[in-house]
Amino acid sequence: MNYSSSIQVSCQQTRFDIKDEAAAKDIDINGLDISIITKLPSASHSESNESTSKPSKPRKSAAIEILGHAELKLRGGHRYGLIGRNGSGKSTLLRAISEGLIPGIPQTLKIAFLDQTVSLSSIDQNGSGSATVLQYVLENDNYRNKLISQQKLISRSLDEADSLSVVRIMRQIRHDRLLEEFKYVEKMARLRSRARGLQSRKELVGMEKKVAESSAILLTEPSLSELQQDSKEAVDLLLSIQSELDMLPSTDLAEANARMVLLGLGFSEQRMKAPIRTLSGGWQMRLLLAAALVKVADVLILDEPTNYLDLLGIIWLQNYIRSINSDITVVVVSHDRSFVNSVCDETIILTEKSLKYFRGNLDEYEEDFRSRRLYLLRMKEAQDKQIEHIQSTIQNNIKLGKKTGDDNRLRQAKSRQKKLDDRMGMQVNAKGGRFKLSRDMAGFHDNMREQIEVLDEEREMHLKFPPTSELRFPGPLLSMENVSFRYTGSSENTLRDINLVVRLGDRVGIVGLNGCGKSTLLKLITGSTIPSQGQITTHPRLKMGYYSQHSVELLQDLGKSDLSLTALSLLLQKSQGSLSDQECREILGLLGLAGRTASDVPIAKLSGGQLVRLAFALILWERPHVMVLDEVTTHLDFYTVKALSNALVDYNGALIIVSHDRYFVRLVIEGEDLSHDGEEDEDNHDDLTVLAARRVVYRLVNGRLKVLEDGMSQFEHAMEKKCASIGSHVNLG
Repeated sequence: MNYSSSIQVSCQQTRFDIKDEAAAKDIDINGLDISIITKLPSASHSESNESTSKPSKPRKSAAIEILGHAELKLRGGHRYGLIGRNGSGKSTLLRAISEGLIPGIPQTLKIAFLDQTVSLSSIDQNGSGSATVLQYVLENDNYRNKLISQQKLISRSLDEADSLSVVRIMRQIRHDRLLEEFKYVEKMARLRSRARGLQSRKELVGMEKKVAESSAILLTEPSLSELQQDSKEAVDLLLSIQSELDMLPSTDLAEANARMVLLGLGFSEQRMKAPIRTLSGGWQMRLLLAAALVKVADVLILDEPTNYLDLLGIIWLQNYIRSINSDITVVVVSHDRSFVNSVCDETIILTEKSLKYFRGNLDEYEEDFRSRRLYLLRMKEAQDKQIEHIQSTIQNNIKLGKKTGDDNRLRQAKSRQKKLDDRMGMQVNAKGGRFKLSRDMAGFHDNMREQIEVLDEEREMHLKFPPTSELRFPGPLLSMENVSFRYTGSSENTLRDINLVVRLGDRVGIVGLNGCGKSTLLKLITGSTIPSQGQITTHPRLKMGYYSQHSVELLQDLGKSDLSLTALSLLLQKSQGSLSDQECREILGLLGLAGRTASDVPIAKLSGGQLVRLAFALILWERPHVMVLDEVTTHLDFYTVKALSNALVDYNGALIIVSHDRYFVRLVIEGEDLSHDGEEDEDNHDDLTVLAARRVVYRLVNGRLKVLEDGMSQFEHAMEKKCASIGSHVNLG
């Protein structure tokens, strides 16, 4: 049975008239409510097993609230990083903005959107896939193409011998604009309520009549009486279109820019000429990213743009976003912390169905949050001690006053109690100045001061990996000696003279450009591929866990094939009786899949982050001595990346990691920030194997492993230099 989902949106602006201004670039929405409405069609007779005489009953709709009375504020020309946990609704919010579902967003605002949830089949709109990569990018700029198309149509009609053709063209243009207006009026009628809703529905009825009349006019023969007026209108419109096109880059410059963007994202000249049907999934997503970057837009929205990009592409994208027109608003969602910090100057936090704003990047937000929380915590502790002391003196004065009949002591106790009730709380306002009741606490209140409320920390996600099983006798876990590999039919080796030794506790990072052979190297390490030359030796008791970059997709396919399969049942099946039900629950619980999530929720309904945790459970149940991880952060939000990083830091086995995520490699492989945000010291670490680990980052280039003495920073610097040369061969006029 198929579920159908839709996005339902309402906000304060639905009750008021909205005047669109062509120059308006800001988005300022109050009282924003967004929900996902899922409707299940009524069951068929064959599904219900009931008598055919009984009509099937429609199923109820299920609503998932994403935002409740939130404020959406995007200032023109600013760059925002939108963060939130997996499943919090970030992609839904972005889709609601891009599809014009939120009343109050100016209708004239041009929005370019990279949607990470788009179906790859939607790339080929005509079903043939014959368009080349470059053609698709250029033809995807709807705004420019619409202007050019109208310009050609009007110019041709004015030049044609048939003078009445200009009347036909102007009729069609007016009709198309009327249809666009109709869509907006229909949306307002659907979203507004009460008196405003009634008025909007009346406007909709009138608009329906106009559209019907316009459709009828299209079918009638034009008359000479319309010629003079339409000819003048056509000339005026042509001048207006030309004026708009003059503000945009020329056709030649637009093509040069498209080539530069495609080149920066890794497309060769040969691949630019290839039909889009020949592209793999990863290259199709790069194509969609290129199309979004090239579009004429006031707002650029990028949902996980770094997926499928190597570090060269990520750094190029950073530089490109920083260099685009300062009038363009940019909103980015990404699991890559370094990327978000680099391109965003403000942070939006989607949490608890609301949007919070911070002027600064992600690292600055976290540092500010910790500082404010520590300040408020110390203030509250000091004030609690003061309150305890005052309460003690009040009780003593009351006791002595009643005992001795001293009214002065009783009055003093009453005065101090009033001060305690009215004057305890915040002594400074939000701006750090002296607290003033009339200014800082407007409206009715029970106290003279705002209470000190220590900021709640974002619920930390804690992952913990079980320790490795015993080896019984020492020795290297893995040894590769002069290993080379060549694919069948290839004339050259993909890998050449690889030498690598991995011992318990080692941290090995492998970086390199896409297609350099990293995944091939991991297949050799895990034994799924046999080397063409050289020798690979493993410890006799070695247990190895392998997370491939396709692990999540494989679990998704598995969940679709068996809708009853849960995380618990899959782990029990995988362990083949080696683990009890309780032991499986404990492993899943350590990885954040506890209770009914593990036992009752089908795998098909787990989020990307939950599937990553399940993939780890399928690896860790055997307590491996070495984990081989290939692009493990791709499907994770930055909260989960941080939790995973901390868990891997504490893991006492060896790690071999392939990743483009600079933060992840620096923390896990290079050992930066081992103190877990300053809460622990290396001296307090309970596993000497982890502290004594050999840490090395290799770059795989030209089939060989090269040690990077300065680690990820050295590779990043090399990619920055390479980025500087990209686009230098493209003439941008």
